[in-house]
Amino acid sequence: MTTTAQPRTVSPIYNATTSTVAPAVPLRDRLVSLDVFRGITIAGMLLVNNPGTWSAIFPPLEHAEWNGWTPTDLIFPFFLFIVGITTHLSMSARRARGDDDSALIKQILRRGIIIYLLGFGMAMFPFFQWGSIQSLPNATAWDRILYRIEHVRLLGVLPRIAIVYICAGLLTLKTTLKQQIAIIATLLFGYWFAMTVLPVPGENAIGAQLLNTHDRNLAAYLDRLILTTNHTWTGSVTFDPEGPFSTLPAIATAMLGVLAGTWIARKDKQLLDRISGLFAAGAIGMVVGLMWNWSFPINKNLWTSSYVVFTAGMASVTLATVMWIVDYNQVKGWTKPFVVYGVNPIVAFVGSGVLARLIYTLWHVDYQGKSVAIQDAIYQSVFLPWLPERVASLAFAISFVLLWYGILLVLYRRKIILKV
Repeated sequence: MTTTAQPRTVSPIYNATTSTVAPAVPLRDRLVSLDVFRGITIAGMLLVNNPGTWSAIFPPLEHAEWNGWTPTDLIFPFFLFIVGITTHLSMSARRARGDDDSALIKQILRRGIIIYLLGFGMAMFPFFQWGSIQSLPNATAWDRILYRIEHVRLLGVLPRIAIVYICAGLLTLKTTLKQQIAIIATLLFGYWFAMTVLPVPGENAIGAQLLNTHDRNLAAYLDRLILTTNHTWTGSVTFDPEGPFSTLPAIATAMLGVLAGTWIARKDKQLLDRISGLFAAGAIGMVVGLMWNWSFPINKNLWTSSYVVFTAGMASVTLATVMWIVDYNQVKGWTKPFVVYGVNPIVAFVGSGVLARLIYTLWHVDYQGKSVAIQDAIYQSVFLPWLPERVASLAFAISFVLLWYGILLVLYRRKIILKV
């Protein structure tokens, strides 16, 4: 028996985009591993966002209360990291087709604006204020529409993705690798300096003394100043976890994804070398992020610089592992459900968000003499009678994921893919 690694065959899809011996096939051909990675991320998002009850959740499926992280806190930065990778691959493909800088800029702005409008539409849905309004006990239909507009959340997950995509796309369009690294360093170190050294207005303290507070740190102050409390996240009111200031380091998350995409797409490196390099860089990023955590805590709500480096490292290691399994060792039997999720992420995100708003908030039914949300009625009648509370809550979430897998599978088989 020899310990020498045997040569591996490479999948036609991966071969077409990155192999040094591949025929001249356009870069638009998809990486299977990237679709799988994105699909895992999207499915994970649906799983953690739609429990049977928020009062009974297994700890790994909850966000960290403030500082620190759980697997759930990896989902959003993973997606932004993927946005960075696909931004590089998309722009490279368009350049190969002959698009000039003007066309690329228009494409970046068009996509970003569409993504933002989708997020804004989700925030506005159902486009008027549902239920009673304390300040308007006799509100008319028009009053309810105006109230919704006056209190709609301006930022959020999709709006942040849109802003980050536009900024990362424009910042990497004509810059060199060294310039991109300098921009990333400026964003991360500048944010660290601002959040820890600068005094927070009205607090008589520098930022470092207020990092453990939810609403007294500099990011929260700027959230209220820029957005006002009418347009922040209703879960907190005093700050927004996707607020304007904490979006700046999130741009660095996507730009690190651009660097990863640049490495993955190199044609002068063997597949295993690219996988190994990505894994090594990710491991270093995780260590650096954990060390930075000592002075600037890992925190998703603040999107701290340590959080950026740590999660980008984790994303690199995870993607490298998926590439090694799927593209190098050709173990693909398990991938189809995640590919189905991965090729239609906008449908999954927007569709599941609208459905969740309907069943958790808007659609009520009579259950045991009380008016409850249809989701709660399903949870209590189908899952809770025969399962422990946490398991029942998880089972509901898994059912939600499977429901959307079925919807996306129909679209996948009919080759319906929503692109922006």
